[in-house]
Amino acid sequence: MRIAIVRLSALGDIIQSMIVLQFIKKQFPNAEIHWYVDDRFSQILHDNEDINQVISLNITNIKRKKSVIGFFKMLISLRNQEKYDLAIDLQGLVKSAVITRFIPALRRFGFDKYSLRESFSSYFYSDLFRISYENNVIMRYISLVNFALGFKTSENEIRNKKPLLNLEKKNTKKKPKILVIPGASFPSKIYSEENYAKVINYLKIDSEVIWNSEKERLMAIKIKKLSPKVQITQSKNLSDLKQIILRSDLVIGGDTGPTHLAWALNIASITIFGSTPQYRNSFGTEINHSVASDNEINVYKINKYCDNINNIDPKKIADISDRILNNDL
Repeated sequence: MRIAIVRLSALGDIIQSMIVLQFIKKQFPNAEIHWYVDDRFSQILHDNEDINQVISLNITNIKRKKSVIGFFKMLISLRNQEKYDLAIDLQGLVKSAVITRFIPALRRFGFDKYSLRESFSSYFYSDLFRISYENNVIMRYISLVNFALGFKTSENEIRNKKPLLNLEKKNTKKKPKILVIPGASFPSKIYSEENYAKVINYLKIDSEVIWNSEKERLMAIKIKKLSPKVQITQSKNLSDLKQIILRSDLVIGGDTGPTHLAWALNIASITIFGSTPQYRNSFGTEINHSVASDNEINVYKINKYCDNINNIDPKKIADISDRILNNDL
């Protein structure tokens, strides 16, 4: 069986949607799975032993140039692929739906118009699945794949998943280390430098702050000024990020790709939620926890600039961290 998975972006969403692969392979060990992704994010899919081929699409560059011709050339090139038994669009945006439509496949699966933010996407699929847009994203991905392939995955199986990337954690440290992820895609996902420093100072444990952009570097410097023993590390690329997370005992950050990568690698984590919905964007395990502000959230219209995330008490995060590191949860 040949299967095409379409999930083009963004980093955190790609990481979370990889959960479906191990359950497909469990049911269909000989399935050949190809993953279509924006080339900007393709590196995160490397090291997943369940993917036979990662197919990178030059979407970011086409979008930057606003090249309609470039987009259509890309679509036409998809026709050169050998035919798949089915294609599954895990993203559900118009751009991913159009790409799914151009991939040669006997059947094309996606969410129906009542299950999407961009309802027009549903017109590009041959087989439609309904699940509320407000449902947990992990359950949405799993449920669509279950529908497409005719099997059932339990929540217990998801909680006991194997790591989503085939990478080995090397336990070479004598002391536990906390990794702080200060940045995120928009302001209401960002916990303040002052609050992160308070968490670190409460715990008095070896801590590391990573950065990937100039803004994040300045945030890391500010945290270090408030908590001088913190180590600052640059994450130059996604390969760097994987290794930095693997050497950590606990990752703390906002609702963002690197924090979700800890969950994917079965590394302990605490995800801090502000304006994005905790119930939708996280899937808890014994070692992966989350805290959230108490503001009301409209999943169809996220407030990217509210500051409610900083109403979360740093002591609460420190207490959960301490319990995770002492296996007391």
